[in-house]
Amino acid sequence: MFRRKSSHTNQADDSASRDAKVSELRVSLGPLSGRSLKLCTDVCLRRYLDARNWNLDKAKKMLEETLKWRSNYKPEEIRWHEVAHESETGKVFKANFRDRLGRTVLIMRPGKQNTSSPEGNIRQLVYLTENAILNLPEGQEQMSWLIDFNGWSLNTNIPIKTARDIIYILQNHYPERLAIVVLYSPPRLFEAFWKVRFFPTGGSFFELGR
Repeated sequence: MFRRKSSHTNQADDSASRDAKVSELRVSLGPLSGRSLKLCTDVCLRRYLDARNWNLDKAKKMLEETLKWRSNYKPEEIRWHEVAHESETGKVFKANFRDRLGRTVLIMRPGKQNTSSPEGNIRQLVYLTENAILNLPEGQEQMSWLIDFNGWSLNTNIPIKTARDIIYILQNHYPERLAIVVLYSPPRLFEAFWKVRFFPTGGSFFELGR
């Protein structure tokens, strides 16, 4: 007589398997120190594994690239005075409220774009992303974005290459950090762009106020 495993047993097996993957990934990375050691918590390793569908080799490659990027770019060393001029018009800022699940909210208003510096735009967003992560409540790993397109036009749009560079950084160095993007009054072209480019492995997408 055969008995099917209960869902509870299956969940326990799956959890144990994933815990083992986390341990394998940690061992495969070798000795870490300093900021790399502080970054690579079990929760962090799970995010990278999840982003690569729990493929150990792909997750390791992704995380190693992030560690190299962080070592060179030093996002944790960016200070407000370095990006303050990018924020003068309020084009990107951290909201003074959280969403219904207690997540940090970043508000973006492309119509307020005030500079043409690719590096300035990227550093500002990296700074705000790092700051948003630091302000996440305990036990929460993700944030929300609200993008308000009121006032947007082609004249205020950042270059496509800059947008692609930003998306690359977010996808590859901040995996599983974005829970939801809310687009307010978006142009049609952005609707397609964000669906295809930003959520290749899943995620939430809501559109409001056309």
